[in-house]
Amino acid sequence: MPELSHRRRLLVLAICCMSLLIVSLDNTVLNVALPSMQRDLHVGTSGLQWTIDAYTLVLASLLMLAGSTADRIGRRKVFMTGLVVFSFGSLLCSLAPSLELLVVARIVQAVGGSMLNPVAMSIITNTFTDARERARAIGVWGAVVGISMAAGPLVGGLLVQSVNWRSIFWVNLPVGLAALLLTLRFVPESRAPKARRPDPVGQLLVIALFGSLTYAIIEAPDAGLGTAVPFAAVALVALTALLWYEPRRAEPLVDLRFFRSAPFSGATGIAVSAFAALGGFLFLSTLYLQNVRGLNALHAGLWMLPMAVPCFLCAPLSGRLIGSRGPRLPLLVAGTAMTASGILFAAFEAETSNATLVTGYVLFGIGFGFVNAPITNTAVSGMPRAQAGVAAAIASTSRQLGQTLGVAVLGAVLASGVGSSSMSRAFVSAARPGWWILAACGFAVLTLGLLTTGRWARHTAERTAERLRSAEVREVVGASGRA
Repeated sequence: MPELSHRRRLLVLAICCMSLLIVSLDNTVLNVALPSMQRDLHVGTSGLQWTIDAYTLVLASLLMLAGSTADRIGRRKVFMTGLVVFSFGSLLCSLAPSLELLVVARIVQAVGGSMLNPVAMSIITNTFTDARERARAIGVWGAVVGISMAAGPLVGGLLVQSVNWRSIFWVNLPVGLAALLLTLRFVPESRAPKARRPDPVGQLLVIALFGSLTYAIIEAPDAGLGTAVPFAAVALVALTALLWYEPRRAEPLVDLRFFRSAPFSGATGIAVSAFAALGGFLFLSTLYLQNVRGLNALHAGLWMLPMAVPCFLCAPLSGRLIGSRGPRLPLLVAGTAMTASGILFAAFEAETSNATLVTGYVLFGIGFGFVNAPITNTAVSGMPRAQAGVAAAIASTSRQLGQTLGVAVLGAVLASGVGSSSMSRAFVSAARPGWWILAACGFAVLTLGLLTTGRWARHTAERTAERLRSAEVREVVGASGRA
């Protein structure tokens, strides 16, 4: 990629953030619309879970493929393709007449979305080469997630209340078109000097693992263990095969050598834990506010602001702290706040009082606001720039997998607890195990943040990066000798 002026770099960052905005906004807006969709399409809790997880599941399955493909054939080209497919999928979602077709349209959206965030992060990583400047850029990137969380409930509530739930997908169309035109004009093309070859077997194993695991969790409350256990067995076989097959490939889809870096492994675990908490938190909160308290979509969106605003304010602060002091402090703040929020709901029934409900939302917003930037920065820092797309894609995959599992697990826990009772009467007691799971996710963020950001962890990252660079040099020399 050619050296760009400071102004041009900021413009590239803004364009990349536009793609993140529509993807993140789509998730937060959708959560507010769930009860309206449930009434209109006549679906149960598992149907609502699939409207979210069909998207995040396909996204998680394809992110690494999209990242390596972009490194190989061109990041701008893949990024623009993603914008087109995502916008087309959004249009299909707005027209879907049934749950089944809505899920199919969400899958189309996910195929496009898989080409956006990891590729945009790879573009940012290769545009901002200075470590301190890159940390600030990633802080801005994280702030966009905060913007989407602040704007999503309000935008979604207004659209659902004034038009209908289908209108929430219209927001993506003008933003997607503007990002497409700006990318064509201002974002330079870039590729990795030596990108990985396709790994179709690894890709199929990842899809089998994620898909069967999610299906087993979501369908267990309704279909029973007789249906869930075989799919769980498929997931276990796929995981075993993936761990056996990938190290034997010269250029695997999932490079397990990355996980020798403690910060990278920690970032992966933190991403799964934090986004599982986010997915579950939004799912439980939306159903509680609208189905239990009886609020309309707009008022439910306003009640989510105590969570969204701190997230928006803390994300850029987290980026600045990473640039000046490293990722440990933001991660410790994030883990502590998310754990406290989960405990407040689980042990003290925060839903039953306005004061404790707002406090729980504020704590979660602070925690999530601090956690996103350290994940991205830690995942790509120290890795060879040639593999930035793959490293960023693994981090993004961990996020989406976490959100998928959060919605699946907490939704299944809620469905099992409610049973044949009405949601309004049984919600608080049925959701309590889910809140404890959320607290455990926050504690995992705290623990991993403490263990994988010290001096020992940095040494493992340096050794891993050196091994990867040495391996790349040997591969290049070997290829030259064969030529």
